[in-house]
Amino acid sequence: MRSAGPVGTAEHPGVAVLTLPNALSALRVLLVPVFAALILTGHDLWALAVLAASGASDWLDGRLARRWQQVTRLGQVLDPAADRLFILAALLGMALRDLVPWWLVAVVVGRDLLLLALGPPLARMGHGPLPVSDLGKAATFALLYAFPLILLSSVGGPVGAVARPLGWAFALWGACLYWWAGLRYAAQVRALLRARDAQRAASPGAAS
Repeated sequence: MRSAGPVGTAEHPGVAVLTLPNALSALRVLLVPVFAALILTGHDLWALAVLAASGASDWLDGRLARRWQQVTRLGQVLDPAADRLFILAALLGMALRDLVPWWLVAVVVGRDLLLLALGPPLARMGHGPLPVSDLGKAATFALLYAFPLILLSSVGGPVGAVARPLGWAFALWGACLYWWAGLRYAAQVRALLRARDAQRAASPGAAS
């Protein structure tokens, strides 16, 4: 498939936006309010189906982008944004239904607020968002597995009895990894700021 404009490799993302991988990522973002509405109205099986479809498209768009060399800046922003929006929608929906405590919402949202606060310093340096680390991907994977299992625990019976401890295991591990990845991200930003300051101090004309 050809894209409308130049495309880039994974190492050097291009500027094209009209690609199938980006369309799949955009579709995932559009599915978030559908997913949220299904959770809030108690249509858990349909919510699980939407989440499964989102997970399949997440795998597919990444695979196609790498295979067709259509990794773009837009895709690198849309993909993690869709994951975070699904996590937020699932957390808020389940908290409103008393399926998860509000402290879990605060833990996960607090980490995202930390990353949001690191955006302006990066922008002032002319630096785009840092790439998602493997640790961050593992954290997102754990959280996105946790919520379907916690939803399944609400059905009761043998399925619920098995799903509940598994769901909470993924949720707690995911929350810990989520913060670990966030703190590593903050350390990267701090290192970039220090390197910039050192470069300025060493440049000709710097104050002695």
